[in-house]
Amino acid sequence: MKRNDRKKIAILFGGCSSEYEVSLQSAYAVITHIDAERYELILIGITRTGKWYLYQGDPADIPGDCWYSEKECVPAVVSPDKELHGLILFKSQGTEELSLDGALPILHGRNGEDGTVQGALELAEIPVIGCGAMSSAICMDKEMAHRLAREQGVKVPRSYTIAREKMNLMDLKIKGRKLGYPLFVKPLRAGSSFGITRVEKAEDLRPAVEHAFAYDSSVILEEMIEGFEVGCAVLGKEELITGEVDEIELSEGFFDYTEKYTLKTSRIHVPARISKEKADEIRETAKIIYRGLGCSCFARVDMFLTPAGEIYFNEVNTIPGFTAHSRYPSMMKAAGISFEELLSKLLEEA
Repeated sequence: MKRNDRKKIAILFGGCSSEYEVSLQSAYAVITHIDAERYELILIGITRTGKWYLYQGDPADIPGDCWYSEKECVPAVVSPDKELHGLILFKSQGTEELSLDGALPILHGRNGEDGTVQGALELAEIPVIGCGAMSSAICMDKEMAHRLAREQGVKVPRSYTIAREKMNLMDLKIKGRKLGYPLFVKPLRAGSSFGITRVEKAEDLRPAVEHAFAYDSSVILEEMIEGFEVGCAVLGKEELITGEVDEIELSEGFFDYTEKYTLKTSRIHVPARISKEKADEIRETAKIIYRGLGCSCFARVDMFLTPAGEIYFNEVNTIPGFTAHSRYPSMMKAAGISFEELLSKLLEEA
């Protein structure tokens, strides 16, 4: 393929999210493993305050958060012009338009994984490589995702959602008692386990809820499911490909943000230490959830497996971690799909 025939693919990184640093790591891995002979990468950095820039510097400066400088960055916005399906660049000599063939958001958490960015891209008719605005928003909302998973016949934990303005201490105690302890308190719309607390006794419930309110205006109280967490990487639109099922082994606590990125007291087993029959059942359940929540292109479906062999839905990550050693690529690698091949399949699918 001639270099001027390459498809222009925007890689979005950073973002107004508590997972900003994780996005930088994931994006760098993606940028350095995409076939440059087939695709021209347009790097779009989004600052913590929400400013968009065309980044023209060295990708190696991205993971250490050294990417922004006036010399290397050109202010940019998504153009509402559907014929352009691209960006407007604000250069010193005036504005310039840049048409795109697609955009791959590598943005984790709110303001990136929740449908907001996907909606802006869809409005401009820029093809989104990944889940669209609606499915991204649904999957970020834990209560809505659970409702739809339940409609598909998948077991989900019992839960209650509480809005900040309607919080009542007596009602909170009653809901906690109904769910039983231990239970989990989570922000309704947040990623990477930020703001999540495992609550062992009733007197710790209110502080946990107040902590979760620091991350969202609504929180969800969720029963604890006995067993362990398993995940399944799903790829595709019509014909779905799944990776090997993985298993999170915890020695203490739960799989919070620190554990996800340090594995201090936990291990991830790929493939999971379960029977082939149970792994196949988990993969089929993941496909049901993926389709039921309107996912497209790629996503990681997380579930719980109980000692009795029951499968419970946990959540869907529509933009999972994407370093070469993250769970999603690791599951695909265990199924025989290398990181480079995985990225090529994503771009081809789009």
